[in-house]
Amino acid sequence: MIGSGFIAKAHSNAFRQVGHFFNSPYELGMRVICGRNQIRLEAAAEQWGWAETATDWQTAVARPDIDVVDIAVPNALHAPIAIAAAQAGKIVLCEKPLATSLAEAETMAQAMRDVPSLVWFNYRRIPAVVFAKRLIAEGRIGQTYHYRALYLNQSGNDPSKSNTWRYKRSEAGMGAAGDLLSHSIDSALYLNGPITELTAMAHTFAQGRDVDDATLLLVRFVNGSIGTFEATRYGVGCRNRKTFEINGSKGMLRFNLEEMNQLEFLDATEPPNRQGMRNLTVTGPDHPYSENFWKPGHIIGYEHTFIATLGDFLGTLDRQNPSNVDLDDAVAVQKVLDAVERSAASGSWVKL
Repeated sequence: MIGSGFIAKAHSNAFRQVGHFFNSPYELGMRVICGRNQIRLEAAAEQWGWAETATDWQTAVARPDIDVVDIAVPNALHAPIAIAAAQAGKIVLCEKPLATSLAEAETMAQAMRDVPSLVWFNYRRIPAVVFAKRLIAEGRIGQTYHYRALYLNQSGNDPSKSNTWRYKRSEAGMGAAGDLLSHSIDSALYLNGPITELTAMAHTFAQGRDVDDATLLLVRFVNGSIGTFEATRYGVGCRNRKTFEINGSKGMLRFNLEEMNQLEFLDATEPPNRQGMRNLTVTGPDHPYSENFWKPGHIIGYEHTFIATLGDFLGTLDRQNPSNVDLDDAVAVQKVLDAVERSAASGSWVKL
């Protein structure tokens, strides 16, 4: 694994826990953790059980005893590491967003086509979100009219974070759009299908900062529905509020990450005097991943989304015929982000 920060902890935990919850044919050997800060590396290795540390990622990637390279570093480093790993024949796991630009993402995708790969859009594996997908597929909300999405947090309002890599275009590529909006776009493409066109507005609150602090957009989907998105690091009062709401001809769905075990559902086909919002606790029975985790009614947390992501990947891993579904989905998100940047710069609608 290359990286030792916050997201590296989430990945490390998934590597250690996946075998406890999923019947994987593979046993993961946590061989080496790589980064720039030796003291931090040693602490991470001791805490999570990495066998070795290294400060030269090129050498680590080229090692013959390494089968999988996990990328948990600033966005600007995703491409060179992923391309080098793929060229060395390694399985590539990459944190989202895939890249800092569409051109970079497409170059990465071309290099990664012949190896198994995973992009960590972990919120797709929240049981309530997967269950929402099932209800949509069953026709329970009918024709979709509206898709609304928010991703609000307040990290940008913290002066101590102003000099970290997420707030620098040279390291992150984008600000709130790449960090937060990318998750909301991925959820929308997963639940509601492709976007045909959009118009966006980006805004930066902090003087001198070269990435967006907030991005808003209007979109049209292939299925005829329309959507609104808002992502901001200045949503004061919201720690990590990622939501979606879908209104259809037969019903409505609503989800909030801060209450991730809950899914709100309204069945509009019931008689008007019996219509009302149901707050479903999506922890089983007969719910996604309920056989993998705890008994019905016993809630799961943020860390389980990474465990499920890895568990699904390992369950379908085939080195002779690798699937590029996650990679294709990540490139699709990058295409939307590219359109967002172009629209925000021009102030016009952009077709995808």
